[in-house]
Amino acid sequence: MGGVRVAGLSKKYAYRAPRPDALAPNVGTDARIAAKSGFWALRNIDFSAGHGQMFGIIGANGAGKSTLLRLIGGVGRPTSGSISTVGRIGSLLELGSDFHPELTGRENAITSAVIAGLTRKQARDRMLDIIDFSELQDFIDRPVRTYSSGMLLRLAFAIVVNTAPEILLIDEVLTVGDEWFRAKCMSRIEEFRRDGCTILLVTHDTKMAARLCDQVMWLHKGTIAEIGDPEPVVSSYLRSTDRETRRRTPADWTAERTTEGVELRMLENRFGSMEMQITDVRFLDTTNFRIQRIRRGEPLRIEIDYNASQTLFAPNFGVLIRQDDGSILFDATVTAASLGLHAVQGSGTVVLRFDRLDLNGGTYYVDVGAYRQDWAYAYDFHWRAYQLNIVAANVVRGAVNPPHRWERIESRTAESG
Repeated sequence: MGGVRVAGLSKKYAYRAPRPDALAPNVGTDARIAAKSGFWALRNIDFSAGHGQMFGIIGANGAGKSTLLRLIGGVGRPTSGSISTVGRIGSLLELGSDFHPELTGRENAITSAVIAGLTRKQARDRMLDIIDFSELQDFIDRPVRTYSSGMLLRLAFAIVVNTAPEILLIDEVLTVGDEWFRAKCMSRIEEFRRDGCTILLVTHDTKMAARLCDQVMWLHKGTIAEIGDPEPVVSSYLRSTDRETRRRTPADWTAERTTEGVELRMLENRFGSMEMQITDVRFLDTTNFRIQRIRRGEPLRIEIDYNASQTLFAPNFGVLIRQDDGSILFDATVTAASLGLHAVQGSGTVVLRFDRLDLNGGTYYVDVGAYRQDWAYAYDFHWRAYQLNIVAANVVRGAVNPPHRWERIESRTAESG
């Protein structure tokens, strides 16, 4: 089955320096040198991923993650170093980038399957399976330019599933589409893994990387910051994110109070760059009445109001529920893009809804945050600012993972892309 070995890999994008007389008078020597020398996207990358392994790649935008996957997939050539692969490669990179927008889903599926190594007859024979997995029966003969990002994921993944890859490259695409289909994709990925497929996963979802991967590599500005077991590597990356958030937090920001009267003080219980601000957090019952106390097993709706002072691309939102000792019982995040918000400016509201919240009785803290699209730092994070009291007569033991879903409330000033 499949395997990947990368040794001493470097990639430089060379740019031709403009003629001196074409340079604006205010362009200095540093700019001329940068233009002449180009940009190193990757430097001296070494790793291997073997039979049945899932290898995670994390890091901020611009770290070189997607460049690395494209090179492994045969898109472009490294400047130096080598890439060795054993087995048929299937890739889920930029959604729709391999599709012709004017061709139908069926036509694109056949073309993509042939490119992946099937004969045209094999591709046609597998069309029913592709359509069945994608659940696009009503859309398969429409041009893919009419498809949403979720529909593109369905088609692309269905094609990969039916070409039986031995190496699978996944670049962040599992953040789009509906929750049911993402779960279906993850189930099939686990099947591939059990069958010996080598999987390389680029993701901003550090929880997914820690939970699923055998090894994780953290890339920083094109170089390996750390590589090894998932938990310590992810922890190091998150600590760097925390440091960057603190660095960007304005210490002279005026303290504000929540609706419940808790004072939000910078670098104490509030952190972030303030490019986007969380302006209110509400706990609501089924009658939309504002509450701070519920009985175990009752529904709960958490509404998060935000205001972005500038246009922000696909921010993330997160909610953590902690015990008084700081231990985290629940952690959920969502990208604005998955809610239909690809660019956000002005005011809006996102909602985390629990059909039932099965926590033991006691007082909990709900932490709420808004983050940059690549999780490099927080725009606004409120720590231990919101209390939730749960009433329960007895103690229930076991893991806590209450079913939940994210929504958004339409707003005239929240731009949907």
